[in-house]
Amino acid sequence: MYICSTVIQHLISLSSMLDVGKWPVFALLPPEELRLIRQACVFGSAANEALYVTVNDEVFALGTNCSGCLGLGDLQSTIEPRRIDVLCGKKIVSLSYGTGPHVVIATADGEVFAWGHNGYSQLGNGTTNHGLTPALVSTNLLSKRVTEVACGSHHTIALTTDGEVYAWGYNNSGQVGSGSTANQPTPRRVSSCLQSKVVVNIACGQLCSMAVLDNGEIYGWGYNCNGQLGLGNNGNQQTPCRIAALQGVNIIQVACGYAHTLALTDEGFVYAWGANSYGQLGTGNKSNQALPTPINTDKERMVEVAACHTSHTSAAKTQSGQVLMWGQCRGQAVASPHLTHFSSTDDVFACFATPAVTWHLLSVDGDDYLTVAQSLKKEFDSPEISDLKFLVDGKCIHVHKALLKIRCEHFRALLNETDEDAIEIHQFSYLVYRAFLEYLYTDTINLPPEDAIGLLDLATFYRETRLKRLCQETIKRGISEENAITLLSAAVKYEARDLEEFCFKFCVNHLTAVTQTQAFADMDHDLLKNFISKASRYGAFKN
Repeated sequence: MYICSTVIQHLISLSSMLDVGKWPVFALLPPEELRLIRQACVFGSAANEALYVTVNDEVFALGTNCSGCLGLGDLQSTIEPRRIDVLCGKKIVSLSYGTGPHVVIATADGEVFAWGHNGYSQLGNGTTNHGLTPALVSTNLLSKRVTEVACGSHHTIALTTDGEVYAWGYNNSGQVGSGSTANQPTPRRVSSCLQSKVVVNIACGQLCSMAVLDNGEIYGWGYNCNGQLGLGNNGNQQTPCRIAALQGVNIIQVACGYAHTLALTDEGFVYAWGANSYGQLGTGNKSNQALPTPINTDKERMVEVAACHTSHTSAAKTQSGQVLMWGQCRGQAVASPHLTHFSSTDDVFACFATPAVTWHLLSVDGDDYLTVAQSLKKEFDSPEISDLKFLVDGKCIHVHKALLKIRCEHFRALLNETDEDAIEIHQFSYLVYRAFLEYLYTDTINLPPEDAIGLLDLATFYRETRLKRLCQETIKRGISEENAITLLSAAVKYEARDLEEFCFKFCVNHLTAVTQTQAFADMDHDLLKNFISKASRYGAFKN
């Protein structure tokens, strides 16, 4: 029996995300407590410390409590979870930890809290006294909203909504980007050549820092003796330096291991550089690389790269949900990407990494209670209680009139004029129309980029503004040199201005490859004329 691959992928990822108990530190928690967990992080030199957030937005900690890293106000280890009162209700959006360990979080309100080891001022409070309870990091950040935090061994960086980066803590190799090697006791903006730039993603290795800009450029600073900054040399950098070797390549995500770096491009390719003693670069050998090296995965496009500054393990996830791993695997070296049976990069670090910590804050979907949204999703295309079916390409889609009237003006008008229990649709394909109806139940779309063009057509026809925007985002994630012109043409046709601008910039950034595709050769004359004119104004043809 054939089942849609996206459905299978969702079910697998959902089931894998539920099992927080795969981390030994959670093994003694009763099942009823595990079911309440919605976010979790495992950290520490032996993966013996953990924080988690419940469905009620309460925050708990358990473990060995080295340097007071559990934030409980004392140094006592605890096998029983204890609540961190000051964090309850804060809504954590980003969490990172160092090797001291120290812990730093960003909340939905943009506040930063830090606690734990502070021997190098990595808590940003101007002292070197360990912090036993979470404390607001206020210096230079009070008027800022922080969206993401990242920790190295003993330093911290934070990204604001304005695209600014702040750094503090240990600076023996220039990892706080201040231009010196003096430790930084409080948050200081990383400026230098990032002064007028907009950063969208950050990561830290043990002693280095990385930043991805909104234009796809990537910068690194700090320790570089293994080439982990990707600059082609092994000299430390006290201020951010652009990785010139990636000129013309648009990076969208960066992840740092102990002394190696992974970067994901907008076309789903992965580059790696830095230390390679465990094969963590995935190049098939164990030679360090001081310049970005493309990784041959022989698979489809990648949508996520994963690494953690405490280990030499690397992982990546494909568009269809397959997970690859390479590098240190329980002490052994895996020098080339290997396909796993996992459906989440988190599983790679739970099962293979040393220590078996989480590489980022885990998000967990609950199975013990269905929200209104989850209940509606469950009933989509279920014939049991539906009162209307659409017939498209000879196939049925079962829906509920009341919900369609509530969710869509088109259906409100249509269904008020008819009491039919079956309606035939001819102008759209089954795949597209089913995705549209599913969107009305779930607020999300599950379509590959090329099919999302058909859904964009439908969204334009039905004047569904939000659906149109979601289609554009899906198409953006799937753009490549081969399909860029096709997607640009669709954006122009359906008056999707934001998508048109995105596709145009992608085409200009990959101009040589794009102009050699069949789609470019078949391009509509007027569109070609406009494209060349606009590209010229954009400076694409300058020497």
